Amino acid sequence: MNNSLSIQLIGEFLGTAMLVLLGDGVCAGTNLNKSKSKGAGWIVIAFGWGFAAAFSVYCARWLCLGHYNPAVTFSMAIAHKLPWSSVLPYFLVQVLGAFVGAVLVWLTYYPHWKETDDQGAILGSFATDPAIRSYVWNFFTETIATFILVYGLLALTNGDLADGLNPLLAGFLIASVCLSLGGPTGVALNPARDFGPRLAHQLLPIANKGKSDWAYSWIPIVAPLVGGALAASLFNVLA
Repeated sequence: MNNSLSIQLIGEFLGTAMLVLLGDGVCAGTNLNKSKSKGAGWIVIAFGWGFAAAFSVYCARWLCLGHYNPAVTFSMAIAHKLPWSSVLPYFLVQVLGAFVGAVLVWLTYYPHWKETDDQGAILGSFATDPAIRSYVWNFFTETIATFILVYGLLALTNGDLADGLNPLLAGFLIASVCLSLGGPTGVALNPARDFGPRLAHQLLPIANKGKSDWAYSWIPIVAPLVGGALAASLFNVLA
């Protein structure tokens, strides 16, 4: 990793853009009409996001720490693995990268939006929404899922495994969390991954889109930060 903050921020921007391009790309491919992967299902989405996370880290890890996620950045600062002065700049470039990644998904699937009249499927290609809307339980789901993710990531950084294996194992961890805990909300696990693409959905001239559901948007922003903070706090106690 480069020690220059400016280079780290470039890496976080590029890595987050790649993460969202590949992650939201698998959602779009599964959701949109006349896509060759239409209807591939949740297992494909879960592994698509897991592989997206792993390989986006491999592609930019020589530039940065490979967080691509404000909840991970916040947690690493709590766990004394990142200076607090880096947290806000990381947040900003992660959101910007996620926005750019979502724009690239829109362009990649450009002909398919007008072939799709399901507004929920279109929004679901960018941001998360709950299967059953219950803000208390949706918040709990996102909190516990991010807790598992962040505690697992901290355990990987604290173990004796070969460093080169960590991104791949993190990808399988994300796939596991999505498969086991993704049913209720689609698990954002990442405020930037949800907010940046939701903002892109709001601003882009996407054919047949509906509302961006900002009433729900605070949950995939706040709950992952809470879950990550709890995981980092427990890690500090036990480590």
